[in-house]
Amino acid sequence: MFPNQRPRRLRSHPQLRRMVRETVVTTSDLIYPLFAVPGEGFAKEVRSMPGVFQLSVDKIVEEAKEVYDLGIPAIILFGIPADKDTDATGAWHDHGIVQKAATAVKQAVPDLLVIADTCLCEYTSHGHCGYLQVGDLSGRVLNDPTLELLKKTAVSQAQAGADIIAPSGMMDGFVQAIREGLDAAGFEDTPIMSYAAKYASAYYGPFRDAADSAPQFGDRRTYQMDPGNAREAIKEIELDIAEGADMLMVKPALAYMDIIWRVKEATNLPVAAYNVSGEYSMIKAAALNDWIDEQRVVMETLTGFKRAGADLILTYHAKDAARWLGV
Repeated sequence: MFPNQRPRRLRSHPQLRRMVRETVVTTSDLIYPLFAVPGEGFAKEVRSMPGVFQLSVDKIVEEAKEVYDLGIPAIILFGIPADKDTDATGAWHDHGIVQKAATAVKQAVPDLLVIADTCLCEYTSHGHCGYLQVGDLSGRVLNDPTLELLKKTAVSQAQAGADIIAPSGMMDGFVQAIREGLDAAGFEDTPIMSYAAKYASAYYGPFRDAADSAPQFGDRRTYQMDPGNAREAIKEIELDIAEGADMLMVKPALAYMDIIWRVKEATNLPVAAYNVSGEYSMIKAAALNDWIDEQRVVMETLTGFKRAGADLILTYHAKDAARWLGV
């Protein structure tokens, strides 16, 4: 070893390590997901996601206030309607659950950004992300008719107060359709955070408990991406950028850090990583069994997402991480 090359010199003191740290997670990087349900005074813990709850709108507002006080800049809202149908009526109705929650949060905490998840699977009786061909049990969604539903949903969410629209259904042309709908309704300044590279992943299992959105038949492989494909992710983001996306998302995050990196290298737009339910639940399960140090593993994981290129991180760990960062 050369006598003047001693990298350990910069690791010898906690403050020195802090000064030369290349990647830093801050509360400004975090977005906290929330699940809104009808009713009042309702809070039900999701069985497979300890610490995560289905919440009525009044409880959503309480959570939003806590999130804002922790310094987290944004929440993303998912809705679980009382009734479902083949037209996903609850997704685009003016009095839908996400619309009610968005309005209530913006009235109570106006400086907290509200992102609306713009998808249909929570609202369709079959659990798929759009219209299906009558009698088709394969789960193949009809693309263009679904775009009209997504357009109506996005406009309704923006009218209710959502600051950012986040379409997640992976329909071809969905960003362009939503952009056209928002612009025509006078929401030219409402940005779109596209789920640009969303994979058909087994890591979504607990989310489907939380959002009551598991498909009743078939699966989502006809519209979500194959986990083995990387070049296709770049094709998807290029299409979304051309259609008017303002931010791009990679979902899931933990097994797709190479995709986060590729996307970041391919664009100057902000890149978000969704630290999804299965990733969260694995850490929680291990921590509850005292197999890992939860704080260290969570912060190491979030740092990994940022090091891979994520500018924003959607994570169920957000509140805990904000508290730890505040220490």
